[in-house]
Amino acid sequence: MLTRIDHIGIACRDLDAAVEFYRRTYGFTDVHIEVNEEQGVREAMLKINDAGDGGATYLQLLEPIRDDSPIAKFLAKNGEGVHHIAFGTDGDVQEEAEGIAAKGVRVLYDAPRRGSMGSRINFLHPKDCGGVLTELVQAVPKTAGR
Repeated sequence: MLTRIDHIGIACRDLDAAVEFYRRTYGFTDVHIEVNEEQGVREAMLKINDAGDGGATYLQLLEPIRDDSPIAKFLAKNGEGVHHIAFGTDGDVQEEAEGIAAKGVRVLYDAPRRGSMGSRINFLHPKDCGGVLTELVQAVPKTAGR
């Protein structure tokens, strides 16, 4: 079951400057930065709040690390701005994707891929979702001390 908005993905050309803008302007301080080679991005997850299902809501800033990455192509075509919306699930992201596919929505990957902070993800085709690239996210379960 989809339980929350997991994050809003925003494409940017300069990750460090974007992180600083969101820290200075909105006071977001809980930041996780990593490189996702498979997706071709350097990204920052800025935590907005905790969610009732053990997950959280984030703002995801995405800077391309390769010219052939989807984010680089998005920036070249559209400039900086909102790239996608992601919904979190409290279940298995593969099952969520299959259930949505059964309703006629195209799923972009045959199997989930690795997302931010070890999550499992898949995407839904924007042409089937009102022009919005939509991501499904299964967060890594929280462990003691996390």
